[in-house]
Amino acid sequence: MRTAAEPVEVRRPSAVRALSTLLAVTAAATVVVELLNWWYAPEQEFGLAVRTGWAMLRSVAFLVLIGHVNRGRTVAKPFGLILAVTTVFAVGRLVVPRQGVPPLPGLLGFGLLTALCVAVVGLLYRSDAVGGYLVRHRKGLVLEHGAISWREVAPKRPAVTGWLLTARVAAFTYSPLMLVPALVAGGSILDGGLSAVPAVLGWFVAGIVVSYVVLFATAFLMRHRPWARKLLVVTTVAVLAVDLPLCWWLLDVDGLIRDGAPLLSAALLCLWSLHRAPRTP
Repeated sequence: MRTAAEPVEVRRPSAVRALSTLLAVTAAATVVVELLNWWYAPEQEFGLAVRTGWAMLRSVAFLVLIGHVNRGRTVAKPFGLILAVTTVFAVGRLVVPRQGVPPLPGLLGFGLLTALCVAVVGLLYRSDAVGGYLVRHRKGLVLEHGAISWREVAPKRPAVTGWLLTARVAAFTYSPLMLVPALVAGGSILDGGLSAVPAVLGWFVAGIVVSYVVLFATAFLMRHRPWARKLLVVTTVAVLAVDLPLCWWLLDVDGLIRDGAPLLSAALLCLWSLHRAPRTP
């Protein structure tokens, strides 16, 4: 049995190389802005530490996105869109303190990061060169005519539109966007708020259950099952019905804005994408 030669890689267009550089700068800017917010925060409490740590993890997500872009993966577009949108919300909720006006360095950093995220989305969706490059699927071992080759593997499911991919990626953010405020609310238990224990535990359980439901629903959504679309809509509404009241009850209006707004933006993006996506392949 012989092994087929590796196909020649196509040189990346200059717009794709510029996008990779821009994503690396955005990842670094995310870390710098979060450190600035932490440094100038009047109170460095548990909740701020959790939100800051989660926001800084987004720098890792930007590095993963760079890998998808360099490989020309189709998933890079929806991944980049939801990452940019939620990053702006995640950083913006930390710039504004509970009392007083935001510090000038934090505002300047947030403005710079917002501009970078807008530029990322602009290149992903407005550049013809980038759009023409992001058309590939994952690679794998393929046995064909007695030869083994490592090349792109076309998915066996029917072709899906970018809107369906966007809805899928947006739905995947539900679970972490629920678990982060639940962990913040868990700090009230350490401060003696034992009455909130059942609600916080239920919040954690709901966040974990949502991750499995979304995984199940989106797997069949990619296969154009009509019931999967309805299940994802019901899941989205249920997530909002659970998360937003808990944010308001356990974290007050401040938590509702800081933690509920990113989830609401992801939910609206998911619902809008489902609305725009065709119902038949």
